[in-house]
Amino acid sequence: MNADLSLVSLILDASLVVQLVLLTLVLASVLSWTLILDRSRVLARARKAAESFEERFWSGGDLSVLYRELGESARGQQGLAAIFRAGFKEYVRLRKIEDDTMAVLQGAERSMRVAMSREMDRLETHLAFLATVGSTSPYVGLLGTVWGIMQAFHALGNVEQATLALVAPGISEALIATAIGLFAAIPAVVAYNRYTTQVERLGSRYEEFMEEFSTLLQRQGRS
Repeated sequence: MNADLSLVSLILDASLVVQLVLLTLVLASVLSWTLILDRSRVLARARKAAESFEERFWSGGDLSVLYRELGESARGQQGLAAIFRAGFKEYVRLRKIEDDTMAVLQGAERSMRVAMSREMDRLETHLAFLATVGSTSPYVGLLGTVWGIMQAFHALGNVEQATLALVAPGISEALIATAIGLFAAIPAVVAYNRYTTQVERLGSRYEEFMEEFSTLLQRQGRS
């Protein structure tokens, strides 16, 4: 309990600059944790949706029926389902007005690429913020540390005899800024690296599906 009171006392007695640095880091940490939890849920749903759609897609059912069913559900507007709907819709539209099979396939692939780009943007949302928090928080904390140490040594100029007891509080409050900077940065860096890897894997999965679906459409066009 005394340690907690001592920590609170150091923060309350810190200079305005150090307090602003600490407040900034705490807010960044709270916001980054909020986004970490949000991205975790979004990416988990994306993986489950991809697995569910691939199971339905490769079950051998009619693609037209699958297209209509997906259009009636919210899940049909995201992930592999959204890519499939964009490609199949364009494929059906172009077949009615275009005799060139390759032109039809290229149009369907372009639509799928656009849909995939939207999906990747959705999955990557807020990852840049986590990267920013992870890379800048230690330096922001270091700023508070340097400022606090400068203030502590500056106070020595007003006394005749310098002792460790005079500078210890100032140095302690300064080091708190470094500690909180690391506390904010480490989870953000870990989450960014982990989620970036997951997004890349989903992107590869989307790419593979697009190639397989394009091959399937090509076979249908020849039949």
